[in-house]
Amino acid sequence: MSVNQRALYDARTELVNFLIDAFVDVPDEAFVETLLSEDVMLPEDSVSEDLDRGFAALEAFIEENRHRDVADVQADLEREFTRLFVGPRPPILPHETYYRDDTDFRGEGLAEVEASYGAAGWSPPEDYPEENDYVAVELAFLRNLIRRQRAGYEETFGYQRVFHEEHLSEWIDDLAADVHERTDERFYAAVAALLEGYIAFEEEISVQMA
Repeated sequence: MSVNQRALYDARTELVNFLIDAFVDVPDEAFVETLLSEDVMLPEDSVSEDLDRGFAALEAFIEENRHRDVADVQADLEREFTRLFVGPRPPILPHETYYRDDTDFRGEGLAEVEASYGAAGWSPPEDYPEENDYVAVELAFLRNLIRRQRAGYEETFGYQRVFHEEHLSEWIDDLAADVHERTDERFYAAVAALLEGYIAFEEEISVQMA
């Protein structure tokens, strides 16, 4: 594997890890501390319009909050995460079956998502707090495919392409648009732009490689 290929896999993995951490549950202090540390390196070169917008918003958030107490920043993000995604009566439900018109929320479409996981030989982690069509779970499946691609299992590009076509890319743009519309918190605006740009980027890779 060339240096450029390793760097691409590193970037893909780091970004999907970040997005999973951002959506899987309320951000904890360890996540916030890492985010605000000097260790976070954002791309200097342009990647895509959505990813560039997301990285710019994330950089602005970091600079705004770098010298604040980590616990205070975490409390702000916890309040906004809870308001957006938990409720009571949250304005956004980040589930594929909520956004799809061809299935009921948590209905038969959920089994179709799970069938895609099973076809690729993957089972969702049991400690995830939401149903298997939740955005963090679908991203975890994508992360598993990327890890297997890095290990040389080229057939996983085909699984990824099909998963984009049948599931992930069918609803992520709508979710991102809702987050942009519903929040004034720069961190979650950054997350929405990065999510939209990242999924488009991954879909392009899967089409080229499958």
